[in-house]
Amino acid sequence: MNASALLVGARRVVVKVGSSLLIQAEGGVRAAWLRSLADDIAALRTAGKEVLVVSSGAVALGRRHLGLKPSARLDHKQAAAAAGQTLLMQAWEAAFAPHGVPTAQLLLTFDDTERRRRWLNARATIAVLLAQGALPVINENDSVATDELRYGDNDRLSARVAQMIKADLLLLLSDVDGLYSADPARDPAAAHIPEVGEVDAGVEAMAAGPASGIGSGGMRSKLVAARIASGAGCATLITSGREENPIDALAKGARATAVAAKGSAAGAYKQWIAGTLKPAGSLAVDAGAARALAGGKSLLPAGIVAVTGAFERGVCLSILDPDGCELARGISAYNSDEARALAGHPSSRIEQLLGYGGPDALIHRDDLVMLAR
Repeated sequence: MNASALLVGARRVVVKVGSSLLIQAEGGVRAAWLRSLADDIAALRTAGKEVLVVSSGAVALGRRHLGLKPSARLDHKQAAAAAGQTLLMQAWEAAFAPHGVPTAQLLLTFDDTERRRRWLNARATIAVLLAQGALPVINENDSVATDELRYGDNDRLSARVAQMIKADLLLLLSDVDGLYSADPARDPAAAHIPEVGEVDAGVEAMAAGPASGIGSGGMRSKLVAARIASGAGCATLITSGREENPIDALAKGARATAVAAKGSAAGAYKQWIAGTLKPAGSLAVDAGAARALAGGKSLLPAGIVAVTGAFERGVCLSILDPDGCELARGISAYNSDEARALAGHPSSRIEQLLGYGGPDALIHRDDLVMLAR
């Protein structure tokens, strides 16, 4: 599980950048460092990889801009975030301007990754941004998030984003070059751990807290993120981002801790559909549609003969063959009323039937899993 090999082999990469790396001690952006990171990310894109960034820093920038002192008060944090988001995106846009790469801000709340309908909407937005060649820059919407309902740190958010988009690799840029057997700042005999097969209680016990007073995360939160990503079939690399061009350094053999993925991202996603979600309704299909599904195709409206249940877009549905046996499950792109209106009709008539356009497939093959018979 070589770190540079994981980076080379990844197709879709989520890069998490913490406040302690992006923001100077006096509160401004480390512009030269950010330009070097933009160079690295542009190189990944040139190599054919899709890259997303989860970036902290808005609160720290906003505090400086508004003259607010660090405070645990929620309203102060939210005000700082509201002021800092604009400054943060200006910094990212400026860093990528020389590469001709447009950046796009995406602010997520906890519900956006925990509720299926909003998760589906967020995933669709990211897909369009990537298709248009933009770099999504994602952050928690701290200006409205509450302490009772938030991710708590962007390490956890980055893992949820990796899970959402079925990323191959989560790259956590840190204050240190990976996990050690003890806190290396306190124990000179602490040994670096290059590989972790599974994040268990013993591994978590080695983690220390935040290394700086700027960010909110630490090694413990990075291990929690790695565990989430691993369960979604995504490997994680924890490496130092202190120096310029940290991703290029990683590709050239810089020290890191690699956390293995459990299977593939696509496999983990389909296992979640098949074994975790409770179907909210069913779609009966004709013999032609059943054959198409068995051949790896999407479920088109034309092959549906009956719709059962009342459901919203983004829920799990059972797909029944002509004998009434369940042959597949999948995530619906339409609600029950829309599905009934489309059943038996070709995809070319979707806009005519609904009054607005939508996906050609009622369940896309990427959101569908065949069940053992």
